[in-house]
Amino acid sequence: MAGRVLLIEDEPNIAEAIRFILSREGCEVLVESDGAKALDRVAEARPDLVILDLMLPGMSGLEILGALRADSETRELKILMLTAKGQGRDREAAERAGVSAFMAKPFANAEMRAQVRALLEG
Repeated sequence: MAGRVLLIEDEPNIAEAIRFILSREGCEVLVESDGAKALDRVAEARPDLVILDLMLPGMSGLEILGALRADSETRELKILMLTAKGQGRDREAAERAGVSAFMAKPFANAEMRAQVRALLEG
């Protein structure tokens, strides 16, 4: 598995764990912790996949997702929504906004690797 992944996650321990897991699989992993800076980072990094936390400072994951889907440059970008809030309404809102896949925290390392592999290769 290889590809450029932009991880938008404000919890340092989770960000480092995901970066470590995916780097070992051959991915280049860039991390952004501020929701307000996320759209600029996507434009700058041009990732193959965005892993996007739902609850972020500055701008929510759903707001970021909506902006990415509204932009012709990022409309088709693969986006994995990651959240501690695994409630049905959050999943439904993310699906309505056009998320590619949804994963609740906590997650198993193997689950993260499999989901990222499926999005990058599919």
